[in-house]
Amino acid sequence: MNIYTKLAFFAGGTLFGSCGMKLLSSKDAKKAYVHVAAVGLRIKDSVMESVTTVQENVSDILASAKELNEDLAAEDAKEAAAADLENEDI
Repeated sequence: MNIYTKLAFFAGGTLFGSCGMKLLSSKDAKKAYVHVAAVGLRIKDSVMESVTTVQENVSDILASAKELNEDLAAEDAKEAAAADLENEDI
């Protein structure tokens, strides 16, 4: 690349950068940023509602599983006691 090509790329980049900064800081761009941020906040709220629902369901499932394990342990204890009685009778 010769010096003129490099100079042209530099000038083009500088021009594009300064125009880009003006576009990014315009009122219309700021309005767009506000709308995008608002959508992001609404999505966050929706996701958090879903997470809360899932957490509640998991809590219910965990409580039911613990209750089931306690019932099974009680049945096993009854069966073990009955087996011990049969062994004592023999």
